[in-house]
Amino acid sequence: MGIQRSCNLVWLGLLAVMVGCSTPSPDVRVRVLPDGRIQVTGPLAGPFKSTAELAGNACELITRQPGASSGEYGIEYCALIYFSSAADAFYLSHLSDIQGESKGGNKSCRVPSSLNDPQHLDAIILGRGHSHPHNRRFSQQDLGEKRRWYPSRIADSRTGKVFRRELLLFYQEKAGECRAYKYDYADRVVTALRDGAWVPIGAVVNDLGAIEYYDGQDWTP
Repeated sequence: MGIQRSCNLVWLGLLAVMVGCSTPSPDVRVRVLPDGRIQVTGPLAGPFKSTAELAGNACELITRQPGASSGEYGIEYCALIYFSSAADAFYLSHLSDIQGESKGGNKSCRVPSSLNDPQHLDAIILGRGHSHPHNRRFSQQDLGEKRRWYPSRIADSRTGKVFRRELLLFYQEKAGECRAYKYDYADRVVTALRDGAWVPIGAVVNDLGAIEYYDGQDWTP
């Protein structure tokens, strides 16, 4: 009995050490500012020539985070997508793992609204990105009018380029395939990343976030 008890204590000690030594992902760099806003640093990834190139890389990066692909028991991660006119490139910020309210099995991540990137002081925040651990589709809340980003277009004063603000979604299938989707806040069209290009699959038709699919289109090819 004494030996068994000692073994149990050893295993408990090892477990405590393992838990104590666990460290957060280095890709998560987030803080809450004194005014309550959430700030992330950057860049985590980039430069990219397009949002399609960014999404293809970001999907693999975000969905491999701890718990990001763990189904209904997983968590969401979110980040900012931004553009530097000086570099003429798109970037992905570091990640936030600060969780919001979860209702009815839906997960949520509190999306950052502030960026700290000393390398790109001209950064223009163009989009928000988040993962889903359990569902490849945008939620109706994602697409609803209450979460629509205004202004939905933003101009770069240096170059005169006009960008549309976007919401990106990343999901990893059980077989390992990574899927990325984009919601355009301006024209309210949903697109899927397929073979490195954005393919329109449907449009949001009301303020509640209902989507109507184009002929022959769905969330999977």
